[in-house]
Amino acid sequence: MRSVLFDVDGVLVYGYTAQKDRLRRWDEHLLADLGIDPSAFRDLFIRQVFEKEVLTGRKALLSALEVTLPQLGFHGSPFIVASYWLNRDSHLNIQLLDVVRHLRRAGGSRLYVATNQEHMRAFHLWNRHGFENIFDDMFHAARLGALKPNPAFFERIASVLGPQSEPPLFFDDSEAVVDAAKAFGWEGVVYNQLSDCTGHPWVSRELSR
Repeated sequence: MRSVLFDVDGVLVYGYTAQKDRLRRWDEHLLADLGIDPSAFRDLFIRQVFEKEVLTGRKALLSALEVTLPQLGFHGSPFIVASYWLNRDSHLNIQLLDVVRHLRRAGGSRLYVATNQEHMRAFHLWNRHGFENIFDDMFHAARLGALKPNPAFFERIASVLGPQSEPPLFFDDSEAVVDAAKAFGWEGVVYNQLSDCTGHPWVSRELSR
């Protein structure tokens, strides 16, 4: 049973990705819909609060939004913005998820998500979008207290996975993250398109069962 892990954004979900040609923004109409300037939101919230405190689990998303949103001119409930964000940042890569389902049926792997996420979106993907029916577990940054490509991210996953008969196989859209996975002893693959997964020799053999 080989452990196979998948990143979320740019891999399992179309959205923000390190590959700019495949970028799909959830906040494109944020100003028109909620009156919040997306550039100001990124500068004041994403870079200053979300990436530093929310993603690592030190601060809850709703609490952080409640403090920051008034500074951006939004005085409604933080639930409104959180719901808007989650619903528009969940464009699933259906083709890849079908491949993951096929791998599950083949029976030769244990399947995981490994991603830089905070708790609320992680649960949203797990529960509302059916990841619970496909994957064995989700390892997200807020749960682990570490972000990719920090070695601690991989160390904490490895401690849960336990001894492995062969290196875990990890698909991620970031070259820096893939390099970090390789340095940790995993087999890392940069994901650009479906064939990066289906064309991998081990995956191809599993899919042919």
